[in-house]
Amino acid sequence: MPALLPVASRLLLLPRALLTMASGSPPTQPPPASDSGSGYVPGSVSAAFVTCPNEKVAKEIARAVVEKRLAACVNLIPQITSIYEWKGKIEEDSEVLMMIKTQSSLVPALTDFVRSVHPYEVAESCHDEPCSC
Repeated sequence: MPALLPVASRLLLLPRALLTMASGSPPTQPPPASDSGSGYVPGSVSAAFVTCPNEKVAKEIARAVVEKRLAACVNLIPQITSIYEWKGKIEEDSEVLMMIKTQSSLVPALTDFVRSVHPYEVAESCHDEPCSC
């Protein structure tokens, strides 16, 4: 049985895997020897969090963003409870959270696509940049 990588090594490998999956090809240059083999460039990967009203909608959007290569992977987290203010009232809803992993350079296209297909009047889209949510 192969030895398990230490946790830090597995975490360093994740960004490279995301870059490879999102771009469809491995990074063009080998990582520098001092880089521990990760190939990770700070700021090159992002995660977006988007809520959906149900699993059907979340799966449709998730599948579409992966098929369009706007994301490397989308994790669906069912049965979250969202509490928020909407039109002057405090609301509480059960939703599905999409955790979308992508290249930072694809965030604008990902945001535009999600907003164009999402059923909410205002689709939540938080990522690693400052936002107003």
